[in-house]
Amino acid sequence: MAGGNERSMKALKEVWKRAENSLCADCGKPDPDWASSTLGVFICLSCSGIHRNIPSISKVKSLKMDYWDDAQVQFLAKHGNAVTKAIYEAHIPIYYYQPTFNDCQVLREQWIRAKYERKEFTEPGKQLPYSDGVKEGILLKRGRDNGQFLPRKFLLSEREGCLKYFTKQDGKEPKINVKIDVINATFQPEKIGNPNGLQITYLKDNKTRNIFVYHESGKEVVDWFNAIRSVQFHYLKVAFPIASDNEIKNRLTRNFLKEGYMEKTGPKQREAFKKRWFTLDHRRLMYFKDPLDAFAKGEVFVGSGENGYSVQKGLPSGTQGNFSWHYGITIVTPDREYLFTCETETDQLEWIRAFTSVINQAMTPQEYASKCLDAVSFPSCHSHSGYCPNALPFFFTTVEAYFKFKS
Repeated sequence: MAGGNERSMKALKEVWKRAENSLCADCGKPDPDWASSTLGVFICLSCSGIHRNIPSISKVKSLKMDYWDDAQVQFLAKHGNAVTKAIYEAHIPIYYYQPTFNDCQVLREQWIRAKYERKEFTEPGKQLPYSDGVKEGILLKRGRDNGQFLPRKFLLSEREGCLKYFTKQDGKEPKINVKIDVINATFQPEKIGNPNGLQITYLKDNKTRNIFVYHESGKEVVDWFNAIRSVQFHYLKVAFPIASDNEIKNRLTRNFLKEGYMEKTGPKQREAFKKRWFTLDHRRLMYFKDPLDAFAKGEVFVGSGENGYSVQKGLPSGTQGNFSWHYGITIVTPDREYLFTCETETDQLEWIRAFTSVINQAMTPQEYASKCLDAVSFPSCHSHSGYCPNALPFFFTTVEAYFKFKS
């Protein structure tokens, strides 16, 4: 018996060592040490917990602590991540967001359920709840002024190229009507205080506008998220036919690079530092009085190092503004310096890494164009933020110039 167990463990380790099994089959986390004995995939501890919630589909065991018999090991050897992915991920729409281990629970859970439980990607041309080009339903939306989450009817239309919401379920006129090409959506469960919390961001009157929503069903809110990506993708395919699918995919919804509290002072650098919530969305640094504010109080454009932008640890000597946090950051731009302080050294270093990652990237043609539009067309914005949000409605304003440049 012991000899058989040793043979099984040796065979298991050989399968486990295959290059295809070195990353979690579901989230890509390195060195997975769990596996599904019914699906034949190698997965991480976190994803194994999700698999455990669908026992009719997947039975999971630890590769280190549990006993694997010969038949189970042979099943793993016959399958593994590559074979199983070829079955369950054969026809994923290019716009569908495939989460990583850094993403929130609801995204990862619905990705796993979509693959193995609902088998959404096993057949070509399968009708999916987020692929129709139209989606209508109720989401709980946070009120701008009272902070209460109330049911609101939302309508997403590829034909009209917009997202609408109505204050009344039988309402005829929408409260908002937002063009699909200026929308971003990102999951924010901790900020919103709900595991299914979704932040929808768009531009209104040259200002960034936030809407916070959730749905009690994780599947429903993830379907909304992927429906937005689907409509954006098809809209851009028509608008910019010379762009490759991957170029367009990379310009759909995106996560923020960094969020959190810092203190800031004004342009004269003599005012008291005030605590604000900051969001770094690639080259846009936005700040809010409260994380759930509908509008940003200001925005700062963060360019590249070759264009005179840099980040420095600490504050300039002789800084006069009063501040309660002592871990300073200075953002240097061609126009002025922006001064911030962080509560801890860890926060300071994380923000510096995030700023450095942006500054080290060369600016794209559309980002150059946005700066030109800022200076020429929107001088009133330039004085308070160094960046006009309307000059670059995310990616799309000058995308045509970018694709011509690429071709």
